[in-house]
Amino acid sequence: MRLFIITFLFLKIFSPAYANTIYYLTKIPNLEIHDLTASNGIKYLKAEKSFKVGFRENNVQCKNVNENDIKNKFDIIKKNFDKYDKKFLKKINLRYVVLCKNLKVAEIKTAGVPNHDMKTLIVNIKFDERYFERSMHHELFHIVEDSYKDLFSYKEWEKFNSPGFKYAKCSTCTNKLDLSLINDTKGFLTEYSMTTASEDMAEIFSFLMVGKKKLEDIALSDSVLNKKTIFLKSAILKIDNNFKFN
Repeated sequence: MRLFIITFLFLKIFSPAYANTIYYLTKIPNLEIHDLTASNGIKYLKAEKSFKVGFRENNVQCKNVNENDIKNKFDIIKKNFDKYDKKFLKKINLRYVVLCKNLKVAEIKTAGVPNHDMKTLIVNIKFDERYFERSMHHELFHIVEDSYKDLFSYKEWEKFNSPGFKYAKCSTCTNKLDLSLINDTKGFLTEYSMTTASEDMAEIFSFLMVGKKKLEDIALSDSVLNKKTIFLKSAILKIDNNFKFN
């Protein structure tokens, strides 16, 4: 009965009639509730109308979704975010997952947009099927990193790479956008991993959460990836020593 009352209250607070409350919490307009039943406390919201907001100096825009858009994806989305318990999500400051489609940042298509300050992660439900599951963990990692910058030193990370290798100034300052697994890794799982230290970390974290066995097999013969994986796992466990990978 208590759970029913709590759920009812949330539904009342977050119903379409309370759009202003949702906007106050997320700073994203045109949202309504999709699901509030996740045991880890994540509130799933969806775009009732297309929206455009400004995060980190870039314009973020995304189109509205309907039940048919979400129907075939929500179980996958929830399964992946259910890997994180309430304690961990509270530590990294994530509460709301916003579902929309055709997400873009400064006209560049993207899988997701994390906003640590607003406790929000926007998810593009129409992102490439091949990388959709990994992309959710990749974007969530950026919230982890923003919450604990001192644990993810770029200087320490860059020491793992071969002498002479340099990351780009930003993740979109290069045409290295491929998210498929590289055959000859040489310290990097994907082409996109080579853009910045932050994206490199996020890509490895995504494999730790979806494809851990594959990553561990590769790391056996790639000492750079092995060091990076150990570094990343150690940092995450400092945040929550009960954290479960994959």
